[in-house]
Amino acid sequence: MRAAVIEAPGKVTVTTVPDPTPGPREVVVDVAACGLCGTDLHILQGEFAPTLPVVPGHEFAGEVVGLGSEVTELALGDRVAVDPSLYCNECRYCRAGRNNLCDRWRAIGVTVAGGAAEYAVAPVANCVRLPDHVGVQDAALIEPLSCAVRGYDVLNSRLGSHVLIYGSGTMGLMMLELAKRTGAASVDVVDINAERLATAEKLGCSQAALSADALGRPSGWDVVVDATGNAAAIQDGLDRVAKAGTFLQFGVSDYATTATISPYRIYNQEITVTGSMAVLHSYERAAELFATGVLDPRVFISHRLPLTQYPQALDQFAAGQGRKIVVLP
Repeated sequence: MRAAVIEAPGKVTVTTVPDPTPGPREVVVDVAACGLCGTDLHILQGEFAPTLPVVPGHEFAGEVVGLGSEVTELALGDRVAVDPSLYCNECRYCRAGRNNLCDRWRAIGVTVAGGAAEYAVAPVANCVRLPDHVGVQDAALIEPLSCAVRGYDVLNSRLGSHVLIYGSGTMGLMMLELAKRTGAASVDVVDINAERLATAEKLGCSQAALSADALGRPSGWDVVVDATGNAAAIQDGLDRVAKAGTFLQFGVSDYATTATISPYRIYNQEITVTGSMAVLHSYERAAELFATGVLDPRVFISHRLPLTQYPQALDQFAAGQGRKIVVLP
């Protein structure tokens, strides 16, 4: 089968690899679409994936075309979206229900072969059957949405909060859509990309600007979300949190990225600084939200490219062009 392979830091090719074989409790998925994510760029940089080469792609959906010997929950032809998370279920974090912090955390498309291929293997427990009205090529959006749902689980938002989001790429826009549905009084968006800001305005943000200075809230925001992973955005965002407010580090930074905080201010103003790591008990809820139309795939997916253009798709994504880019095997 054809697959994209990150062979070494900075090197990605589309080549032929062996067809996958399912284990007893696994299925083979004929991949309909696979989304690109910032994590894929980190893997290309030599981060996150413990070993290379690896077939990337942790945002994917498709049709079940192979069943392991012990699989009874799914049938051939079922359309599924796949939660890529793989946990040991034995370490102290798994036993405490914090599986996303698993000491042996793995993921399809990060530590094992993923969905940037014609076929992918997944545990049956990780597959969510799609209702008939959900387009299987659109369902690649469910995984990033599940990360956004996890972010709002961490925030435990209060009704009437004023929210500031840095970044209007896919994840920032998803956080915007969820903020609107969790009772925010206002949701402002900052980005240096005017085209992306226009999409935030289309989706109904309260204000959109190239800088938070232009938004006119000197007292700060109750909730500040960084969806960029960019050091300058993070630093600016930390300084915009109102008293008793919360800063959520949602965007994925490079390992070397740092920011400066004021311990006295955090103490004196009771500011919370927290993070949100991937998916935790949120994938099924995201699938249900997606089925209700919480996201419009026509807005969120800007490019659908053939798998053969995976290297070019990564370059386009890294350049900040478009919104969600998916490849179609």
